[in-house]
Amino acid sequence: MLESTLAPNMTCALPKRTSCPAIRMLLLIGALLAPTVAGAQVPPKDAEPVTREANERVAHELPLGDRADFDDATYGFIGSIPDAEVLGAGSKVVWSMKPFEFLKGDAPSTVNPSLWRHAELNKIHGLFKVTGRVYQVRELDAANMTIIEGDTSLIVIDTLFTTETARAALDLYYKYRPRKPVGTLIYSHSHVDHFGGAKGIVSEEDAASGKVKVLAPAGFMETAVAENVVAGNAMSRRSLYQFGGILPPGPRGFVDVGGGKSIPRGTITLLPPTEVITQSTDRRIDGVDLVFQLVPGAEAPAEMQIYLPQFGVLDAAELVMHSMHNLYAIRGAEIRDPSLWSRYLSNALEKFGNAKYLISQHQWPFRGNENVVTVLKQQRDMYKFINDQTLRYINLGYTPLEIAERLKLPDSLSHEFWNRGYYGTLNTNVKAVYQKYMGWFDGNPANLNPLPPVEAGRKAVEYMGGADAAITRAREDFKKGNYRWVASVMSQVVFADPTNRAARELGADALEQMGYQSESTIWRNAFLVGASELRNDVPKLPSFASLNPETLKAVTTDQYFDYLGVRLNADKAVGKHIEINWNFTDQKRLYILTLENSALTFVTGRSSPTANVSMTLARSTLDSITLKKTTFADAVKSGDITVEGDFSKVSELMGLLDTFNPSFEIVEPKKS
Repeated sequence: MLESTLAPNMTCALPKRTSCPAIRMLLLIGALLAPTVAGAQVPPKDAEPVTREANERVAHELPLGDRADFDDATYGFIGSIPDAEVLGAGSKVVWSMKPFEFLKGDAPSTVNPSLWRHAELNKIHGLFKVTGRVYQVRELDAANMTIIEGDTSLIVIDTLFTTETARAALDLYYKYRPRKPVGTLIYSHSHVDHFGGAKGIVSEEDAASGKVKVLAPAGFMETAVAENVVAGNAMSRRSLYQFGGILPPGPRGFVDVGGGKSIPRGTITLLPPTEVITQSTDRRIDGVDLVFQLVPGAEAPAEMQIYLPQFGVLDAAELVMHSMHNLYAIRGAEIRDPSLWSRYLSNALEKFGNAKYLISQHQWPFRGNENVVTVLKQQRDMYKFINDQTLRYINLGYTPLEIAERLKLPDSLSHEFWNRGYYGTLNTNVKAVYQKYMGWFDGNPANLNPLPPVEAGRKAVEYMGGADAAITRAREDFKKGNYRWVASVMSQVVFADPTNRAARELGADALEQMGYQSESTIWRNAFLVGASELRNDVPKLPSFASLNPETLKAVTTDQYFDYLGVRLNADKAVGKHIEINWNFTDQKRLYILTLENSALTFVTGRSSPTANVSMTLARSTLDSITLKKTTFADAVKSGDITVEGDFSKVSELMGLLDTFNPSFEIVEPKKS
C-alpha cells in the first residue's frame, strides 16, 4: 500500500531531510512526520445540511447492515494486545487503537457512512487463524504479518512497517502458539510497510549466516527506494494530504487510510534478501509447499503472489483488497497499469481458482471458494473495465475531467463493498488511465499554455468584479451545496491574494464539506488537510537530522548521483564546468561526474584524464558523509578518501546544491 499510512504526531527513525536520496524512499514516510503549526488552531466545523442529506442518501443506498465482512474480519480470532498498543523506547507509543475508540455506533454526519463502516472494520485487530497452519496478525501495523507453521520453523510473509510492531506481532503469535524459530522470511513486495520491521524478528547475523533465508521477488532491492528518490521531497509533502498527517483522529478529522487504520511511529529497517525469486516457481520449505507467481508492474514494481496448495490459501499480496486500489497515488507516483493488473488476476483465477481462502497483506480474508472466485473475477473485471472504458471515451474525444464525471461502474461491480473506493477511486483512476495513454494535455489549445496559478487567479478575480464580489456570490453557492465550485473559485481568490481571510475561510469550509461527504479515505484526508492549511497555515515539518544507514543499502550509486543532479541549482551553475572522477574501491566501480551547461551527468566504467579532481574511496565512506558522521574534508584528512587534483572543486559543486523545503505551500502561492 505504501505506498504506506499515518496518524498525527508521528515520528520515525528515518530523517526527514538530508542530502541523500534514500531519505525519500517512502511514499508514506513524509506522511509520518510530526508537523507543528504555530498559534491557536481554528477548529473544524459541523456538517452542513446538504452534507447531512448526502450522507443520509448513502446510508439508504448501501446495505450497511450486512455483517458478512465483520464475520470474516473476526473469524479465527485467537487473541490480541489490549488496545493493540505497542510501546517503543522510553515507553513511546508506536501503535495504538485508543485514538479510534470513537469508531462505534452509527456514522456521524461528518463521515460518509460507507467509509465509517470500512473504518470500523479496519479497527479489528489481533492474531487470527486463517486455516490449517496459516495465521495472520492484523492491525498491529499498517499491513499484515502472515505466519505459516513449517515442520520445525516458521515461514513469515512480510515484517510490517517497524521493528517494534513486528516484534510485538511475533510475540503475540508466540503467546498462543509453539515457539518455533523463524526459518524463512518472505517479502511479498517492495513497499516499506512490508519490509521495514525485518530486524524486529530476524537478525542480520542469522540472515548472513544462512540460518534464516530471506526471499524477495526479482527487482526488490532496486525498486524499494527507486520510486521515491528523485521527487521525494514533493512526495513527502503531498503524503500529508493523502494520508492526513496533520489531522487529529475523530469524527471531524482522521478516521482511516483505506488499506489499514494508520501508520506506526517506530524504527524502520531493511534486511536485504538472501535469495531472489526470478521466475514463477514452486518451492517446498520446511514441509510447506509454496507456489510463487511474480506480478511486477501492477501494484508494485517488484511483487509476487503466493499460493499454499496444502491449505487452499492464495496470498494475493496487495493485488486484491477490500477496496478499489490506486492506479495513481495523489502523493505522486508513476501510473499503474490496470490492464496488466487485470491480467494477473485472471492468471491467478486460472491457476489458483480452487483456493478456499484469499488473503492479502492488508485487511481481512475472503472465505470460501465461491467468494474467492467471485472477488477475483470482479476485481479482474473492474480494472479491465476502468482501462477499456476510459480508452473508449478517449477515442470518442472526451477529456479526463469529462470521462471522470461520466464513467460509472456497472451495478454488478459497484454494489459490492470490496469494489468501493475507500483507497483508490474511480474518478482518480480514470484520470490515471488518461495520463498513461495521453499525457497531461487534454487536447484543447486553450489549456496548452495557460497562465500559472497566481496570474490566473488575479485575472479571474478581476473578471469577477473583485474579491468581495466573488466571495459574496460564492457564499450563496455554498448555501446551495455547490462546494466543488466554491472551492475552485476561492482557490483563485487565495492565489490572487493569500492574505484574504474571508476567501481562505470560505474555501476551507467548502473543502471540509467535500471531505465529510467523501467515501474515499484519500479524498477525505486531502480535503480536510487542505481546509486546515487554509485556516491555520502550512505545518512546519521537521528536518531530517540523521539517516538510518540501513536504508542506504537500497540506494545505488547511480541513484545517488541522479539525486545530486535534481538538487543542482541551475542558475548558480551557469558557466561552470566541473569534472570529478570517483573510484569506489568496495564496489570496484568508476564514475565520471560532470557539471556542464547547468546539468549534472555521469558515466560509469571509466575515469577522465581531464578531470579537475579524482576521489578514491569506499561507498561506505560516502554513506558516512551522507549520515553526517564525517565530512569530505575530514575523510580526506583521515585517509578514507584519497585525492588527486583540485579538491576545492568538490566543495564548489556541493555549494551549488539546493536544500529542499519540506513545508512548501500547496493551497496558496509559494512564499519563496
